Amino acid sequence: MYDLVLLNGNVNFGDSSKSKKLNIGITGEKISYIGTDTINGKESIDSTGYEVTPGFIDLHTHSDLSFIVDPDADSKLVQGVTFELMGNCGMSFSAPLSKDNKYQLQERLNRYGINKEMDWNNFDDWLTEIENNIPSINVAAQIGHGSLRSYVMGMEARQANPDELNKMKDEIQKACDQGVLGFSTGLWYAPGSYSSAEEIIELAKIANRNNILYSSHIRSESDDSSGLFPAHAEAIEIARRSGVRVQISHVKSVGPKFWGRGYELIEGIEKARNEGLDVAGDQYPYYWSSTPISGCMFPRWSLEGGREKTILRMKDSDIREKIKNETTNFINRFHGAKGCVLADYPEDTNLEGLDLIEISKIKNTTPEESVMQLYEKSEGSFILHSMEEKDVNEIAKYKYMCVASDGNSLKADGPLSSGKPHPRSYGTNTRFIEQFVSGNKIVSFEEAIFRMTSFPAERLSLKKRGKIALNFFADINIFKINEIKENATYVSPHQYSEGMKTVIVNGQISVINGKKVKGRHGKVIRSFSD
Repeated sequence: MYDLVLLNGNVNFGDSSKSKKLNIGITGEKISYIGTDTINGKESIDSTGYEVTPGFIDLHTHSDLSFIVDPDADSKLVQGVTFELMGNCGMSFSAPLSKDNKYQLQERLNRYGINKEMDWNNFDDWLTEIENNIPSINVAAQIGHGSLRSYVMGMEARQANPDELNKMKDEIQKACDQGVLGFSTGLWYAPGSYSSAEEIIELAKIANRNNILYSSHIRSESDDSSGLFPAHAEAIEIARRSGVRVQISHVKSVGPKFWGRGYELIEGIEKARNEGLDVAGDQYPYYWSSTPISGCMFPRWSLEGGREKTILRMKDSDIREKIKNETTNFINRFHGAKGCVLADYPEDTNLEGLDLIEISKIKNTTPEESVMQLYEKSEGSFILHSMEEKDVNEIAKYKYMCVASDGNSLKADGPLSSGKPHPRSYGTNTRFIEQFVSGNKIVSFEEAIFRMTSFPAERLSLKKRGKIALNFFADINIFKINEIKENATYVSPHQYSEGMKTVIVNGQISVINGKKVKGRHGKVIRSFSD
C-alpha cells in the first residue's frame, strides 16, 4: 500500500511527451509507481478529469529573505510553484556578509518590521537558518556577483586586482562547497556594472568547474551602458570562453529604440545553441518590470561607494542636475513618468501605488527631482512600463525560454504583505497558463509545462525533480486548465491565484482547493540529487 495515490489523472510528465491517463503511487517523498494497475493508498485523490503535472520550478526569484521573515510565503505555493532558485541579478544579499553588508541586510529586514539577530556570515549558516524555519516549498541559492564583489572590494568603480579576483574565486568555491547551485550577475547594477567581461569569465570558470548554473541580468536591456545587443552578446561570449551554462535572465527589449526587436534576442540565443553553447533564457509574462529606485533611475557613476556617497554627491547642485539629466532618459524608456509607479517605499507608504506624475504633483516639483527626494530618504522600488506586448509575446514563443517570476515568495497577510509589489510574485505561472496558453494560444499546454518543470530542472542540473518519473521527488500539481485564474493586479497585488485542486511538495499534500493546508514540507536544496 502506498502512502498517497493519485487516480485516473491526465498525467503530463514534464518532458513534452504525450500525456496519458494513469495512476500514481507515492511512498514517502518519492514517486514509486506510475501505471494503469489498480492501486491503493493510505490516502487517495481522485484526479479524474484533471491535469497532473510536475510542480513548477521558478528559476529566477529574489526570495532570499522571504523564508526568514515568514516560512509560509504562500504566493508561489498556491499557484503550483514547488521550487525556487534565489539570489538572482547578482544579489545574494544574505551571504557572504561583511560588516557593511550586515547593515544593508538589517535595513531590508527593517522594511518588514523584523528585528532579527543575523548570526550568520556564510551560505551554510544562512541556509541552515532557512532549514530550521522549514520553508513551504523547496529553495536553492545562488551566490551573487554584486554581493560578492561588495564583500571583497566594496562599491569601488574599478577593475579587480589579481588578489581580489582570487579572493572572489575562493568565495565562489566556498559557496559551492556549502551548497549553492548557481552563480548570478547583475551587470546593469552597481557594483557589478564596474566589472569587465574578463572578470566574469574567470569567475564563471569556477562555476563551470562545479557544474553550477550561471544566471545573468545582462549589462544593458536598452540603450544605456554597452547597449542591449552587445550586452546580450557578452553573455554568450562568457559561455563560449568559460564553458559554463548561461541563463540570460528575464529576456526583454526595453525602450523605444528596441521595442519591436525582441525576436533578434531569440535569434542570438538560437545561433549560440547551434554553435554548441549551452545558452537559454527566462521570462516573466508581463509588460511591466520592477527594480529598486537606484537601479532604474540613477546612472552607475553616481552610485560608486554606496548610498551615503550618492546622497553626498547629490548635495552638489551641478552633480544633482547631471544625475537628473540621465534620470530623464531612464524615465523615457518606461513610457514616461506615467509608466513609473512606486511599488515599495517604507519611508512613506502613502506614496506606494502612485506614478511619478502623481508624486511630483504632491511634491510640487518635477518627476526627476521627485526621484532625487525619494532616494534621499529611503531606497524603495518602482514598477515600470518598460516593454511592449508584441516583444513579450514573441519571446514567449521560444522553446528554450523558462517561465520565471523575477519576484518573491510573499503572503497576503503579515510582514510579507507590505507595499504594492509587482503581481508576478502571485501570478506568473498562473498568468502564463491563463493568457499565453488558454487565452492567446501562443504556447501549447505541453510546451508550457515543459518550460515550467523539466526544462528549468535541466538548466539547474536537478537529477530527481522536474518530471513525473519513478524515484523522482513527488512535487506534483493537480488542476483543470480552464480553472486557472490570476487575481493579483498592479493596483491590488496581494491576491492569490486560483485553480489548483492539489499541490504536493515532497510527497505531502500542501494545497487543497487553492488553499494552503497546515504544515510546511519544503526543503533547502544543496545538491543536484536532493
